[in-house]
Amino acid sequence: MVKKGILIVDFGSQYTQLIARKVRELQVFSEIIHPDDVKRLNLESYDGIILSGGPKSVYDKDSLDVDIDLNNPPIPILGICYGMQLIAKKLSGEVQRSRRREFGYAIFNIIKDDILFEGIPEKIKVWMSHSDNVVKIPSGFQKTGYSVNCKNASMKDRREKIFGLQFHPEVYHTDYGKDILKNFIFKVCKAKKNWNTSNIINRIIKNIRNDVKDDIVIGGLSGGVDSTVAALLVKNSIGKNLKCFLIDTGLLRYDEGKDVIKLYNQRLGLDVKYVDRSELFLKELQRVVDPERKRKIIGKLFIDVFESEAKKLKKARFLLQGTIYPDRIESRSVKGPSSVIKSHHNVGGLPEKMNLKLVEPLKDLFKDEVRKIGSKLGIPDEFLKRHPFPGPGLAIRIIGEITPEKIDILREVDRIYVEELKKNRIYDEIWQAFAVFLPIKSVGVMGDERTYENVIALRAVTSTDGMTADFYWFEKETMQKISNRIINEVKGVNRVVYDISSKPPSTIEWE
Repeated sequence: MVKKGILIVDFGSQYTQLIARKVRELQVFSEIIHPDDVKRLNLESYDGIILSGGPKSVYDKDSLDVDIDLNNPPIPILGICYGMQLIAKKLSGEVQRSRRREFGYAIFNIIKDDILFEGIPEKIKVWMSHSDNVVKIPSGFQKTGYSVNCKNASMKDRREKIFGLQFHPEVYHTDYGKDILKNFIFKVCKAKKNWNTSNIINRIIKNIRNDVKDDIVIGGLSGGVDSTVAALLVKNSIGKNLKCFLIDTGLLRYDEGKDVIKLYNQRLGLDVKYVDRSELFLKELQRVVDPERKRKIIGKLFIDVFESEAKKLKKARFLLQGTIYPDRIESRSVKGPSSVIKSHHNVGGLPEKMNLKLVEPLKDLFKDEVRKIGSKLGIPDEFLKRHPFPGPGLAIRIIGEITPEKIDILREVDRIYVEELKKNRIYDEIWQAFAVFLPIKSVGVMGDERTYENVIALRAVTSTDGMTADFYWFEKETMQKISNRIINEVKGVNRVVYDISSKPPSTIEWE
């Protein structure tokens, strides 16, 4: 039997997606599922199981459990944090509330030979995030490591089939964390490398062909990397049965529609129709202030426009969306009980009933994986390196009510900002940079005249996948140049501020 890879059981940890990323970085397929779904699977079709952390205590009344025979596990199991505590509880160990909680760095001491720690120093710095401890390990298990505040920081059964770690090897804060996971995946589970760009593309294309068959897929392309890569994957799957539209919502960036249509039709061979619905979108968004309402309205209008266009195509049955994995994680608990952060345009705006089925070829991929696929498909580097741009466009970068005047101002600011980043050769160092139109005005002096005009906030962050991010440190001279150009060249702006918050606790976008 050809094994699928590593199954990750999600108990609601904020780090679950990082486990999946680390496994994939080791070129092994990983799949995240809810604990309730484990009983429906043939576990022997996987190489191994990782039980994630979670916000609950294993002794809470509503704590999550998993239906796996730990006395005779069919495949190797690694429990992380809550996962380790659950293993201990289910095998008659003991878990208690800690006298001293551990959140942050700790020194982990290895005390037993353990295949997980082969090639790793006896003392390493690890990342802890727990309020409970395993105070008594199960019968048949050995303690393999400890920290100052956690006497049983790791354990294994004598068969070396089940392992537990109280710390988080999946976060970059943990020294040798990737090596620990590597030892589990290859030395314990004996997994084979099966996850690379070519395999991903072949798998996606096969799934699309099986799902769509001879039907027509319509796609509304935004000009972003995600929707473009998704469209090329569908085109490579079903050819001319993909019908694409660029919907001009009136919320695109400066010259966005013209530039993107040229790229699609002339360089990528995508037959994309330009559909101008800017008046419709702006009319429906009048006097709308709440960001969630903006997203819902835009999402619904997208679907309405798609369905209107679909009626012209007799066999249109599917709607293409460029949803990626972080979108789904942040929008709802798709495969686990993690908290909802906000709605995303690709998922939050869909009506309960619609006449088109979804095709989401990227829904289980992270941004860096999407870019690698795009490069393999021949998308130019200058396009792949474009910063993410949200589906709702400038609507969620205008705090408060949207007006044509505000859109025009923000377009000009955005154009200058991006132009300066490229001129200073720092655009590629930044994950995402954009401007936000704030709902306040400030007093200023221009020449000898007093002004009372708008305030613009600039945002620039560094990241690898959008799940976490830190603000970008600009050189003073660069920031001065950007600010001066915006204030001098954009009528209606007299103050520029810079956002120095990280994610978490903030999100990257303001709305």
